[in-house]
Amino acid sequence: MAKLLSEAEIQEQASALSDWIVEKSKLQTTRKFKDFIQAIEFVNKLVEPAESAGHHPDIEISYNKVKITLTTHDAGGLTQKDFDIAEVISQIN
Repeated sequence: MAKLLSEAEIQEQASALSDWIVEKSKLQTTRKFKDFIQAIEFVNKLVEPAESAGHHPDIEISYNKVKITLTTHDAGGLTQKDFDIAEVISQIN
C-alpha cells in the first residue's frame, strides 16, 4: 500500500502544480473545453497514462467541463501516486 503524505508534503507538491487544488484528502482540477466532443477526447487521452500507472482518477463530465479528482482510495488519502499522475495529466491537452 502507498504511504500517505504529510500535510507539509501535500502542500509542497500541490504548490508545484498549476490549476490543481487540494480539498480535504483529494487533489482536484477542472478543465473546460470548446464542446462535449473535445471534453470526451481529453478524457480518452487519460486512459493510457492511468492504466500504465495503475492509478485511476475519478472523472465527472458536464458538457464541456471535465472534473478530475485524485486520491489513493486504499491508503485513505493523498500519496505520491496522486501527484505523479496529476503531473502527467497536466501535460495532456
